[in-house]
Amino acid sequence: MTAIPRALPSPAESGHRFDGERRWAASLSLAFDARDDGHTRMLKARHQGPLRVQRPFYPEAPDEAGRPGACHVYLLHPPGGLVSGDELAIEARLAPGAQALLTTPAANKLYRADSQGVRWHQHTRLAVAEDALLEWLPQETIAFDGSKGSQVTDIELAGGARCLGWEVLALGRPASRLPYVSGVIEQRFRLTREGRPLWCERQVLDPTHRRFRGAWGQGGARVQATLWAVGLDDEADVIAELREALPASREWAVTVRQGVLLLRYLGNERNVAWALCQRAWEVLRPRLAGRPASVPRIWLT
Repeated sequence: MTAIPRALPSPAESGHRFDGERRWAASLSLAFDARDDGHTRMLKARHQGPLRVQRPFYPEAPDEAGRPGACHVYLLHPPGGLVSGDELAIEARLAPGAQALLTTPAANKLYRADSQGVRWHQHTRLAVAEDALLEWLPQETIAFDGSKGSQVTDIELAGGARCLGWEVLALGRPASRLPYVSGVIEQRFRLTREGRPLWCERQVLDPTHRRFRGAWGQGGARVQATLWAVGLDDEADVIAELREALPASREWAVTVRQGVLLLRYLGNERNVAWALCQRAWEVLRPRLAGRPASVPRIWLT
């Protein structure tokens, strides 16, 4: 007797959605505090889906006063990138006096949208309490042609909190002759101190818009980077030191507005953007942390 093949379940019966409203979520919530001896520990690492952390590292030797260095944590996203329908939510909270450095083991990839044009979303929320220091130093993000989604970064600082971070974005894969010629990426940054907005920014990267090609906008640049730092004592002196330490170029500029130092890069080389940010971090970190920069080992592998 010939078996009658069973029909495949419909999308509704399968439990999966294939329309524009589907969501595949992952989240990570971290919390750090400082013990009486100044040692920072990771109190919480709650995750859902493929988003985790390795164990904390303490690669920095104590300073001359015997104070321990920052807690280094690597954020792991095993899929390695975002596809249509993905939602990533990352939260890090530092209690008073805590010091943490967060980074990633590799570049984040934003893949081409599917045939339905479903977007991905990434939301990062960083909260830093009084006398705490957070360094947010992810490796670069690579946007594939056709990628569609939004990146939102919210930074909430208490009075006396310090924070340094960056975002490096490479559009397309020119080495593979796959430039970013379609898609839409929206970026939003919001930084507040004691609830007062200090830096609010929104930009839409649409390669079909005239702003993307115009000299008054993106200018066709394939790589951009933004570095921010809050909590510096002598901002004018810091800017002078950065201009002395960084190679002169029309591709970057630095300024301070309402206590937020912003360094921008707009060009076509990922390695140049990364080297610029890392060198700026090496200049700024002693002023924020009272000790030299300690390069995460994962960057060297």
